[in-house]
Amino acid sequence: MSELKEKILKVCNEATKNTLMETLEIEYIDVGENYLIGKMPVNPRVHQPDGVLHGGASVALAESIGSTASYIFLDGQNFFVRGIEIAANHVKSVREGYIFAKATIMHKGRTTQLWDIKITDADDNLISSCKLTTISLPKK
Repeated sequence: MSELKEKILKVCNEATKNTLMETLEIEYIDVGENYLIGKMPVNPRVHQPDGVLHGGASVALAESIGSTASYIFLDGQNFFVRGIEIAANHVKSVREGYIFAKATIMHKGRTTQLWDIKITDADDNLISSCKLTTISLPKK
């Protein structure tokens, strides 16, 4: 892994302290030219009452990865990044293990960005397909 990649992932993972990402045990694990990948464990803390992954936990993972990707690929020093819309289609249930979210940029505008986020299991089965719109607002 390159030194720059390691540095980016370290900064992302350190930023999760005392946040929802820490509560859900989300970890940023890979970054490339136009994508970010994170993972989250599937255990009773993120289950619905019937023992499968709660869709809301999947959406929290997707928005976390997409918003962090916006921060990485935009000027995070001078802009706030906020999610303004997210849509999710859940296609497969998961009871245990890890799920992985890969956010890939679809549109990189000056103000708004559109992210495609695929959530898969360890066998690369599609669990959820999400689209996230983020907005960049200048820090004042």
